Amino acid sequence: MPPRRLPIATGDTVHFQPDRKRPVRVRSRSLAADTHFEPHSHAWAQLAYCASGILQVTATTAAGDEMTYIVPPSRAVWIAPGARHAVHVLEDAQFRTLYIDASARPRGWDSCKVIVVSGLLRELVVALDALPAQSSDTEREARLAALVLDEIGCADTLPLGVPLPPAQGGDKRLRALCEAVLHAPSQRATLAQQAADVGASERTMARLFREQLGTTYQQWRQQALLAHALPMLARGLPVSHVAAASGYASDSAFTAMFKSAMGQPPSHFQRA
Repeated sequence: MPPRRLPIATGDTVHFQPDRKRPVRVRSRSLAADTHFEPHSHAWAQLAYCASGILQVTATTAAGDEMTYIVPPSRAVWIAPGARHAVHVLEDAQFRTLYIDASARPRGWDSCKVIVVSGLLRELVVALDALPAQSSDTEREARLAALVLDEIGCADTLPLGVPLPPAQGGDKRLRALCEAVLHAPSQRATLAQQAADVGASERTMARLFREQLGTTYQQWRQQALLAHALPMLARGLPVSHVAAASGYASDSAFTAMFKSAMGQPPSHFQRA
């Protein structure tokens, strides 16, 4: 079944547009799996996460690089003002969007990143969302917005973006290889095998990874595996299940890779 594509430029979006007087606006929606928002951009910043379900957010940086992020409920993607981005719902989601006026973003937050959603931030968003759209209690809204911005600015960040070659102007073979890994991360194919599948040599693909993505194939694939594994851990799946789904023959090998990359064992990221 093809993805359900939703329009971007709607009156509803304008209705939630932030400004200096109301710098943080909250929009909540229930979205079915395979819902897709086409690439778009806007002048304000955005924090995208879900109270339940899983999102895939693809964003283009100011330098023209493309990154994809897998977003479980415990994480959120900060989308900088002006960044072109698309959203795909991987699992039925209670979608939360914070629209944030560019003047109110934390200092230095000019690029996209993944943050940890704290319990306090989650409750602040719920409280702000509970206010009527045309609330007369502007002082309470201002206090909640200030606390939301402070909590975002203090949030831990995680290097979970997976770089992709640009859809326009990038090497199509490299793009096809990257998408194949993202769609089937449990497949332990070597770079030589992956290169043959897209009609290129191993040497050519290794060069393209360095030139277009600034990394090696193994380093890039590890980031893709982490992005694949974290949502499963966030849903409380056993480490053994996540390890097997990520293509690892043993739990210990997966745990060693995960801890080396994240600084914490997989169990640290499991939802109780």
